[in-house]
Amino acid sequence: MDAGNQVVHRIVADLDYPMFVVTAAAGAERAGCLVGFATQCSIEPPRFIVCLSRSNRTYRVACEADTLVVHMLPSHAQELAELFGGETGDEVDKFARCAWRPGPGGAPVLEECGNWFAGRVLERLPAGDHDAFVLEPFAAASANEEQFDFHRAKRIEPGHEA
Repeated sequence: MDAGNQVVHRIVADLDYPMFVVTAAAGAERAGCLVGFATQCSIEPPRFIVCLSRSNRTYRVACEADTLVVHMLPSHAQELAELFGGETGDEVDKFARCAWRPGPGGAPVLEECGNWFAGRVLERLPAGDHDAFVLEPFAAASANEEQFDFHRAKRIEPGHEA
């Protein structure tokens, strides 16, 4: 890694942004993972980008899905963060370990997350070791919850290599 990249990594390591759990369903498969690379990218029309690592199962299911559900992880949800960030769906049925219901497009909606939205996948774009999924939100729920942040998530050992 060159010196410029090392500096960028140090700067980015100090950022503290909200963590999300993204879920998807395609056919009989469902998947979900902890996501830190996500942001609103347009006000009108509303658009949101979620970046998924190509190395995890959620990415593979999301590539076949028309809809993704983006959950804003609440601050009290340490166990949920560890489940979706520290386990791989290749080995564990994460949904057998948490409360959920089928949501828009069949994607799971996590009961513990009061803030979530469903988005139609408009585009998939390569973005380094992740792909960016551009979403058009069309359904949502809102609750007054504080968010789980990146500095807490950094302590979770990933279920898949990044």
